[in-house]
Amino acid sequence: MAIERRREGSIFTPFVDLQKEIDRMFDEAFEDFGIRRSIRNGFIPTVNVYETDDAVNIEMEIPGIEKEALDINLSDGVLTVKGEKKDEREDKSRNYHLYERTFGSFSRSFRIPDNVDQDQAKAKYENGILKIELPKKEEAKREAKKLEIE
Repeated sequence: MAIERRREGSIFTPFVDLQKEIDRMFDEAFEDFGIRRSIRNGFIPTVNVYETDDAVNIEMEIPGIEKEALDINLSDGVLTVKGEKKDEREDKSRNYHLYERTFGSFSRSFRIPDNVDQDQAKAKYENGILKIELPKKEEAKREAKKLEIE
């Protein structure tokens, strides 16, 4: 089975161009949410964001990345996590036909609620999972006062 590169002017060029345009439109539509659909030289780690009574928590799956390759920044109500996973294999004895390991860089940003105490934020990285705990301010933890109806 031979693999042939697409040549300009082939009958498939309009379809390839259409796919690129659709990808671009989706990228632009979702970029305000920090989501990029088509990634070149990168990947999008999966994220769980949940809230407890005491904190907002973010868990991000980023296996294969060294702790030193992560950059976490919390500024002006926006949490940004950046990282890079390098492909450092040097195996010339193999003739790869398919190589599906993900490598490249990523950046994810999240708007943080006003009730979070940014000074008390903590991050922990273990077994490929980055856990970020954003404790709530004391006034946000207060229990709701029940009002009597007159």
